[in-house]
Amino acid sequence: MKSASWIKMTIAGAVCVIGGPMLINYVTPTEEELFKKYNPDLQRRSLEGREQRLKEANDFIAHLKEMGKSDKPLWTVWKEQEMAEQQRKLQAEADLKAQRRNIAEEIRKQRLGESST
Repeated sequence: MKSASWIKMTIAGAVCVIGGPMLINYVTPTEEELFKKYNPDLQRRSLEGREQRLKEANDFIAHLKEMGKSDKPLWTVWKEQEMAEQQRKLQAEADLKAQRRNIAEEIRKQRLGESST
């Protein structure tokens, strides 16, 4: 009796473990099948943006590979690069503000010089 239960449960487990993924693979449509179901306008837009998306994906993968060369964990390197990029943006904004301030000061000096003459 016990061995029959073990055999039945083993078969049921094998059906679930093997049959489940096989069913998912059978039911899930491929990218080509999905693409064919798009309306023509979506197909056209998808084809137009395909190269851009591929380029972005390749750039992202290359960036990940570059970060992976470091001895540090990937998430640490990613965070450091984000912080460095944020610092660069803040510095660029500060430089732009300073430049605008200098231009405004020059304009103010010119106006003062013209009004006194």
